[in-house]
Amino acid sequence: MMTANFIDGQWIPAVSGRTFQRHNPADPDQVIGSFPASDAADVSAAVDALEKAAPEWAATAPERRAAILESAATHIESRADALIAELVAEEGKTTAEATMEISRTPANLRFYAGEATRCTGTTYPVAGEGLVYTLREPVGIVGAITPWNFPFNIPSRKIGPALAAGNPVLFKPSEITPLMGQRLVEALLAGGLPPTVIALVQGDGTAGAAVAADPRVAAVTFTGSTAVGRAIHGAVGPDRRVQLEMGGKNPVVVAEDADLDAAAALIVKGAFGLSGQACTGTSRVIAVDSVHDELLDRVVARTEALQVGPGDQPGVTMGPLASSAQLEKFLHYVQAGVAEGATLRCGGTTIGERGYLVRPAVFADALPTMRIVAEEVFGPLIAFQRAASLEEAIGLANATEYGLSASIVTSSLAAATHFAHKSRTGLVKINQPTTGMAMNAPFGGYKASSTQTYKEQAGATLMEFYTLEKTVYLTPTF
Repeated sequence: MMTANFIDGQWIPAVSGRTFQRHNPADPDQVIGSFPASDAADVSAAVDALEKAAPEWAATAPERRAAILESAATHIESRADALIAELVAEEGKTTAEATMEISRTPANLRFYAGEATRCTGTTYPVAGEGLVYTLREPVGIVGAITPWNFPFNIPSRKIGPALAAGNPVLFKPSEITPLMGQRLVEALLAGGLPPTVIALVQGDGTAGAAVAADPRVAAVTFTGSTAVGRAIHGAVGPDRRVQLEMGGKNPVVVAEDADLDAAAALIVKGAFGLSGQACTGTSRVIAVDSVHDELLDRVVARTEALQVGPGDQPGVTMGPLASSAQLEKFLHYVQAGVAEGATLRCGGTTIGERGYLVRPAVFADALPTMRIVAEEVFGPLIAFQRAASLEEAIGLANATEYGLSASIVTSSLAAATHFAHKSRTGLVKINQPTTGMAMNAPFGGYKASSTQTYKEQAGATLMEFYTLEKTVYLTPTF
């Protein structure tokens, strides 16, 4: 299998010649591949090439851009089975989770293909026979720095609209999932994308930092941790654009009138789907006193019933953590929870001697000052908090630096709408898990979860990040 950077229409090694390996998280003895360990020199070469390609791509008819994205979507569908197997092996998802991601990506590309022909301006009324109108133009080179937990879907949500708007793209996928990044670029090329319009640079944070630092990259879109997002924001500065989707500490509030079986089911789905490695994953449960104990018992029972194992094995409902670093982080927070006085009701241990398999953890008696409540774990761990009333529960839900997703389980319309108004999050789910988003709705958070400027995924302002708006004043002459 050829693995390389893709720069100026060619598959090439890193300038330094250095490489890194990616291993299967369910079986670390299995090597997925060897990939270029890029640095600033590779990024600079990629930007050089994209600068030359930018004018021609900006002038390409929007219908042609749309057709390329449509064709790439069809190519992905034709290779779905192979892509699903590779995603399971590289990232650790279950086959069901990988199937969902691979099937969602072509739909994304087709959605953004439609946006290519909808980048319209506005006409404004003025006195006399003059005309004032706006034009939308490509912003320039877009740097897309993407995470490993949705290594096919999330890049398509950034690269798709960038290309649709006429921008060349510098793509830096996570070093944990380099193969899926390469596969997405291959699909776009198979769809007819001019090879000089996209560059793929593999590597770790060194390459990502170089993407953000290069002043010729007009816009940087990033999904990942809050710490890295803040560093990127500082590097980009005020003269260029940045779109950040970062961490979360997402609560489920359970009211006294909730259906507890339904609540337990959606909590476990939101907390332990994707092995708890989702920015919108449930990490806190805040239940009112009257239902807290019964709900906790039901969640523990459902958690203990989960089948943990390699994602390609039949019956497995939770795969491994994505890396040894993720495993260490999970175990660290389990130890912190116990040390700070929370009660570990189930899980929190490793499974077997190979792979990064763990039993999902449920903590009770958690307090706002505890690290398992205040910090993003990004793993299969939930902390139960007790509230005397719905109002107190909402206060506890908001008592975090993050503001990505929050959910309430209730049969009361009044409670649901009150929660929707009071929740300090960009996403509010009612009788649904904190995870799972419509591809045609805006996605983004409040507080430390987002830059709160440009939304991702969809919505009326989707293409604004990828375009510049120019106002034109025209006076006719006779």
